[in-house]
Amino acid sequence: MKKTICAAAVAIACGTSAAIAADISRPGYYAPAPAAVAPVPFSWIGPYAGVNLGYQWGSITNNPTDPSGVFGGGQLGYNWQSGNFVYGVETDLQVSAADDTVAPFQFSNPWWGTTRARGGWAWNAFLFYGTAGFAYGGVKAQTAGLSENHTQLGWTVGTGVEVGLNRAWSAKAEYLYVDLGDHSFSVTGTKNGFWSNMLRLGVNYHF
Repeated sequence: MKKTICAAAVAIACGTSAAIAADISRPGYYAPAPAAVAPVPFSWIGPYAGVNLGYQWGSITNNPTDPSGVFGGGQLGYNWQSGNFVYGVETDLQVSAADDTVAPFQFSNPWWGTTRARGGWAWNAFLFYGTAGFAYGGVKAQTAGLSENHTQLGWTVGTGVEVGLNRAWSAKAEYLYVDLGDHSFSVTGTKNGFWSNMLRLGVNYHF
């Protein structure tokens, strides 16, 4: 009896295998596609640091000079994320070649920096954001062999887009408007402020 049951089981197994083999070899047969694996959403959470390079064009208030030029520097920041909403803080410091001369005055903006809040919407590896905060920087005036420097405080606002290249690196394009406010200059005999439009490109490393 046991031999009969074993023989039947073997026959059934062989028949099933043959049927499967026949289906696979049959023209037009396609094996079931593997189950799709959902992609892991890009995360913006955490600290980052990077460098940037850009160009600024601006103007001195109460003076005909319009300092413009290339600038570059670095930034540090931290992001938090809730769903698609990304928010954080960023600070940066720049060295600038922006200057202009309209006789008898020369004005320049040798350095500047900002500390800003950032907030925006993430679409997977793309982040579209706005930013605003404090600005500070040096304004230098020269005339008739005299030179005067002041560190001036103000504000900034801007917008940008950042894209994750991989889990560690991202690249960004950003616009900022910076207003450094007014300060009294002895060499001009009046208050002079500096405002500037700025466009820059940068890369960030996410820790």
